[in-house]
Amino acid sequence: MTNDDRTAALRLEWASLQATFEHYERGGLTLKLVAVVLVAVGLLTSFAPVLMCVLLAVLWQQEGIWRTFQARIGARILKVEAGLRQEAELADPAETMPVVSHVVAFQLHSEWLAGRRGGFGLLRAYLANSLRPTVAYPYAVLMVGIVVWVFLQGAE
Repeated sequence: MTNDDRTAALRLEWASLQATFEHYERGGLTLKLVAVVLVAVGLLTSFAPVLMCVLLAVLWQQEGIWRTFQARIGARILKVEAGLRQEAELADPAETMPVVSHVVAFQLHSEWLAGRRGGFGLLRAYLANSLRPTVAYPYAVLMVGIVVWVFLQGAE
């Protein structure tokens, strides 16, 4: 494979992965919107607060899983970008960017399989992604809001 072919393959892979990464971002935002609507409807219809919190916890963990998939794609995007930097360095030796190890295009699933840490590692990755502030919001805030709502309703 020539340098031009390798660069074209990496660019094609980058474009595909970036579109997929953005798809996951929209999916995460959709899950957040569903959570907000669920709480709003639940509060207006006197849905059991405990069940609302359980449903929120399910959505929260689902987003954690969703974001774990997105993180894998993000890691591959960074590797492809490093490969593109390398190809630019090979094309123009005066380039000041550091040279990285050779990156082969179209290896996303092979890298996932090589980096997989078993069932427990996967669960740990899901939990870690769920606890990131950008994922935890708005779930934790909504759960606190439900608890406050319940106390205010009981105080009346």
